[in-house]
Amino acid sequence: MSGDELFARFAYPPNELGYCGPADAAHAELASHAREFDGAWPYLKTLADAAGVADPLDDDVVRSYWVGGRLLDKVDSGELVTRLRRSFAGQVTGLLNDLPASAPTLAHHSFHVFVVYPWVRFLDRDPTTPLRVMQDCRIRWGTVESIDGEHAEIVSRRLTMKDAMLTLGDPEIERVHWSKAGESLAPVPVRGQTVCAHWDWVCGALSDSDAEALESATRSTLDLVNSVRTNHH
Repeated sequence: MSGDELFARFAYPPNELGYCGPADAAHAELASHAREFDGAWPYLKTLADAAGVADPLDDDVVRSYWVGGRLLDKVDSGELVTRLRRSFAGQVTGLLNDLPASAPTLAHHSFHVFVVYPWVRFLDRDPTTPLRVMQDCRIRWGTVESIDGEHAEIVSRRLTMKDAMLTLGDPEIERVHWSKAGESLAPVPVRGQTVCAHWDWVCGALSDSDAEALESATRSTLDLVNSVRTNHH
């Protein structure tokens, strides 16, 4: 799959909701508007530089940002933080400005959701809404349990709070679209398949190694968030 197509699969769900990127853009057009996705673009640029490739929409770069993989290890943590602080200067962020110099950051979507977005700031007030938004915004992995019309039921671990820590809960059923009005982002999922989801959409199947990379990146970012939050309490 091309980097353009992969980017469009993951970028469409929040774009459909009006959260990022251009208004009224068709799914197939999204990659050509990638620079307008202010959240994703700095990470893609950083990953491309680390990989030594000119195109931030290179397929390995795009997959590393949304899913994960070994390319994440090539990015210097300090350089990433410097770039992100410059990119989001003047915006309200979560823990971005609280990170210690030695923080093991990742140029991964989970880092943007849990660290850069401001929702993490509100967990101590009432975690209900922040948890719901971060759960929907993060890329989840799960096993297809059943297909019901244009919906799929997948078994996945929901983001939750336990002992004041962000963590992944026990596996439970989650209902998401694989198609809407006949339009889909990926082929119809099948029972037993491991897929990833973003907001209300299935974005495609995951290989075992992709699922492991996504879980590893997600858990690493959660560990960082919990460490920073604990040190500031």
